[in-house]
This record gives sequence, structure tokens and C-alpha cells, in this order.
Amino acid sequence: MKLSNHSAVPVYTIAGSSTARPLPEWLARKRKRSLKNDAEYANRVELLQDFEFEEASQCVRVSEDGDWVMSTGAPVLDRSLELHTPSGCHYTTRLPRYGRDLKYDRRAAEIIVPAVGVNEAGNGEVFRLNLELGRYMKAYEVDVGGDDLTTAGGGALQGGIGTGAVNTAAIAEESHNLLAFGTSSGTVEFWDQRSRRNAAILHTGAQEDLLDGRQEITALEFDHSGLGLAAGSSTGLIHLYDLRSPRPLLKKDQGYGYPIQTLIYLRSNTSSRAQASEPKILSADKRIIKIWDPQDGSPWTSVEPAVDINCVAWCKDSGMLLTANEGRQQHSFFIPQLGPAPRWCSFLDNLVEEMAEDPNDPNAFTSQNVGQVYDNYKFLTLQQLESLNLSHLIGTTSLLRPYMHGYFVAQRLYEEAKLIANPFVWEEERNKRIKDKIDSERESRIRGNKRATVKVNKRLAEKMLERQEKAERRRAKRVLEKGGDDEVVDHQEGDPQPAQTESKSLLADARFARLFEDEDFAIDETSREFKMINPSTKPTATDDTRPERKLTAVEEEVVDDQSDSDSSESSASEKAPEVKAKDNGRVSSMSYKKSGHQRQQPQMHVSSSKPPNRTQDRSFGHRAAANQVTKPSNGMMVGEREMTFAPQRRGKGASKVEKPKPERRRTEGRRSASGNVFRNM
Repeated sequence: MKLSNHSAVPVYTIAGSSTARPLPEWLARKRKRSLKNDAEYANRVELLQDFEFEEASQCVRVSEDGDWVMSTGAPVLDRSLELHTPSGCHYTTRLPRYGRDLKYDRRAAEIIVPAVGVNEAGNGEVFRLNLELGRYMKAYEVDVGGDDLTTAGGGALQGGIGTGAVNTAAIAEESHNLLAFGTSSGTVEFWDQRSRRNAAILHTGAQEDLLDGRQEITALEFDHSGLGLAAGSSTGLIHLYDLRSPRPLLKKDQGYGYPIQTLIYLRSNTSSRAQASEPKILSADKRIIKIWDPQDGSPWTSVEPAVDINCVAWCKDSGMLLTANEGRQQHSFFIPQLGPAPRWCSFLDNLVEEMAEDPNDPNAFTSQNVGQVYDNYKFLTLQQLESLNLSHLIGTTSLLRPYMHGYFVAQRLYEEAKLIANPFVWEEERNKRIKDKIDSERESRIRGNKRATVKVNKRLAEKMLERQEKAERRRAKRVLEKGGDDEVVDHQEGDPQPAQTESKSLLADARFARLFEDEDFAIDETSREFKMINPSTKPTATDDTRPERKLTAVEEEVVDDQSDSDSSESSASEKAPEVKAKDNGRVSSMSYKKSGHQRQQPQMHVSSSKPPNRTQDRSFGHRAAANQVTKPSNGMMVGEREMTFAPQRRGKGASKVEKPKPERRRTEGRRSASGNVFRNM
């Protein structure tokens, strides 16, 4: 709530571009954290939420009971009239010509539509739609000066560019129900709806404009008695008439030269000493709203918004004004001396009472106390005032005002006093925030990994929580690197991490609840499709699908020794079953020690075609000397066998040459060295 008029009668701007900067929705969401420190944005009052249009609003009306407000957006060039109910559009009818105004005659249940153009007789028409019969009645024919035959469209249905028109209408509903129509020729015609005849014609007597050539009547309004009439022209002049005299009682200039758009007689049924007891007149063009005294024309107060005004509506018996204007947000103004706040926003009276020393005192809103309005204030107790060294100001200045058990202090004074009392308050606050971030990071490390409490697909849920925790750690690390400032990190990142938001939304979304509860949605990690999508994921082993433990290389040698000893003791016909195990070529040192073997010197075992000799020395040196190869004089290698290590690449058409292999027979008393490093030596 902002004081927009520093005069004897203050005007508070409740909603509009002059109270809070109009920010786009995407920018407001992005700057949500930074706007909390903006005093102007934080102290705004949203009188009517979403009461706005994309581009502009054209007209606004308030119901008689004050409970409903209706506004229209940018006009559409369409000659249609729509009747609406609370549930939507009820009926649509077509107008013969474009309308300029819209009024409702309660006594005849007729809709009055002044239109542009003339009929075949050269007169303007005011269309009458009877809601009881559901059809158009005979229109009122008003003299508008004829058609403009010198421009394009002259003589056609809509007429030329400068054709005559009935611009506005007014109905004296509270008295004799006389109809008044303002024309483009500068005259006002009065019609009696009982006889449906022209009762009188009022010539305003205004001089022709040098640019437009004539002054048109653009606004009309009856007072509550029905004897007074206010007429506004296209040049910004306002004339007040008594119907018993053709001479104007008062002539008022709006000051800007724009056409008068709205005229309202302000007369409140409830008033107090602080509120106006005499009736006022509100006049508005597209630049300014003025409220003045109809007796002498002296100004009372005025409002000049930052945008152009299209229409003004007054909530009866209150001090609330609503405007339809250019721009997205519609404006709302509150004048306490004009009347109380409406029932649907009665809290405005409490705010005004706190801002004024005595709301019932007529001098409470004088120019001497205008600067003492609480736009931003801070409530402090007496102990807090003493800690800030402000207790000596009690009773000596208006910057401290007593309220309940404390005082209201101006926000600027509070901030300066706090900075003087503790000049390191900003540095302390910054260090406190950094410490909180570090503590939260430590707590997350101590707490450990998050566990998902789900029935099905627990591994998937834990994976998502782990990804979320990693994202939180990365963000906390970036915050610490930036000095503990979240706003800087948010500004650099733009949007939050997608992994974090995705995991949170998926686990908390009710649409995916059955994914973690119903067994029909369990993921089969042993299926072919899962292995194709996740080739590096190892399936979770269960009790039924746990693979059988295989033998190590040392255990395989022990089994081979036992089988060899059993076969030597048994007869030749009896053969012990052999235990086949796959040789993996590795010997685990840990398994070798656990099996009971002691560390020994390496031994070499070489197969031979000679008959076994059980008394043969099994030492490494004796066997090496026995297998030593002697070289003959001709240089050829002789011995029991010949070994070659010449690899050859085989082609597709090459014939396979089989080399004779020496017959290898296993000695009974000798163990196999298939898993040893000295294999086939």
C-alpha cells in the first residue's frame, strides 16, 4: 500500500504498476529468493488476485451489492451482444450497427445500445432489446447531424468516416427514469420511455474545436435527485446543468484536453467526521482522475496513474475506486476520507487506522502529517530499543510511535541504528550462514546413505536416492566454494538439478506408486531385455540362484593326487572316478595357505615315454642332469622327442599338415602339474 497523492486528502494505491513493479511470471519465479529482500515487493497488497489482462482492460463495473466486479479486456470489432450467466455465455445476438455504449432500463427490462451511423431518414438510432419479449423494439431516433457523404462509406449501412453517432446514454433510475442521449453534434436529447417520444433537446452551446470542428458529448450522468445533469465533452470540458434551466450552472476544465470518459456523482450514505459529508463529482479522462466540489468546482483530490485510463468504477458507500486501463494489471485506489473500505477488503481500514494518529480527526490527514505514513516500519519492544540506544527518542520524535507493549520505528531508522550498534552484523550473518551449510554437510556425511523403504524394486529406489544424495553433495560443495551464498549458485545454475527433481518426483508421485509396491512391476534382472539395456549391471544373487562354489587350483591338485594314489593301489581293471574341474590357470596364495601347504622350493615335473621308475630320484638337479641333451657332431638334435615353436598362419585353402606327436603317458606315482607355472617344461 503506497501513498500516491501528497495532498490534504491522501490517496492510497492498493494495486497497480505504481505500487509494485510488474514482473513476468517466469522472472518472478526465478527471482523469488531475491525478491524477499525487496521492501516494495514484500509490502504489496494483492487486493484481487489475477485481476488482470494480457494487454489492457477496456471497461469495469461493480454490482450494486458490492460483491461482484466485472471487467472486459481489449475490444473486439464485432457487432454482437452476449448475455452471460455464472456458468457461461447464455445467448448471443447480432446488433444492426456498431454500438458506442450499453445501459439497462430496469423498469422496462430493456437493454439500451446507442449506435453509430444513421438510418434511411438521416437520424441516429438507439437500439432497444426487450428481455421479456426476447426481440428488438422500435429504436429511439436521435438527431445526430446526418451522414458524412464526402468520405468513404457515405450512404452505406455504417455511414462514412465522419458520420453522426449517439455516443453515450444516461438513465435517472432513482427518480423520474428519464433517458438522456449525448450525440456527436454536441446536443443532449431527453426521452420519456413511457411515451417513447422526444421530451427535450439541450444545446450545450460549446464552441467548435479548431481541429475537430465540433465538440461531441462523450459522458453523461444524473444525480440522485434527477434534476442535476453532468455532461462531458470531447475537449475535456464539463458542464453542470439543472434540468429546469438551459444555462449551465458550472463549467469545469479537466486540464489536459482529452475526451471525458467517466462522470460519477459520489454520495456516500455512511460518513464520519474524517469522511466527506458533502457530495462530490468524479471526472476522468485517459490521463487523470479528479474529484471536485460541484458547488464551486474547487478540487478535492486527484489521482494520476502511470498508464492511460479507459474506465473508472466506484464501489458505492466506500472509498474504493477501480480502473480499467492500459497495461496488464488493473489499478485500485483507496481514499479513506471518501468512505470506508468495502466488506470484502475491510482490513484496509485497520491499516489506515495504524497509519493515522486519529482516523476520526479531520486534521489527521493534513499535509503536515503526510510524511509520517508507515510505508515500512518495524515493531520493537522497550528492551530492544534500549539495546539499539534509541530509548532517548521516546516522546521526542514522531519516528517512534507507541503501540501496545512496544513502539513502531521507521525502517530506515531501525536499519541505521542496528548498523551503528553492531557494525559487524553483516559479516556475522554471513559467517552464520556458512557455518549452517557446513553443519548440514557434516550431518549428511554422518547420516550415511539413504535407504529406500519400498517393497518392490528396492535396488532401483536406492539407486535414485544415491543419485539425489550425490547431487546434494555437489550443490553443497558449490555453495561452500561461493562463500555460502545460495543466490549466486542459483543464478549461475538457472534451474535445479534434473536428477534431484526427477528422483524426488518419481518416488513421491502417486502415479508411480505401484512401481515400488506391486510385485507385478518387479524388474527381472536375469531377463534378456534387462541385460541388453544394462550390460554392466550384475544381477542380484538370491538364495535359489546363488552359483555353486568352484575348486581352486591347489584343491584340484590335491584331488588329482588322491585319485592317482587310489588308482595305483587298485587293480588295473578297477578305475577310480575322476573329478574334472576346469583349470583357470591361477593359484590363489590365500587359498594355498588355507589348504595347509607349506612354502617349498619349486620342483619341475617332466613327462617321459620311459617306463616309470619308482626308485628314481625326484630332486630338481637330478632330473635336469638326466634330461640333458647331447649334441652330435653333425649338428642334428637327437633325443627322445623334438619340439618346435614355429607358429604359422593357416589360410582357407591350405592343407593341414599333421605332425607326429610323441606319445605321452602319465606316470602313476607322479602328480599333475597342469596348474603349475612350470607347465610342459
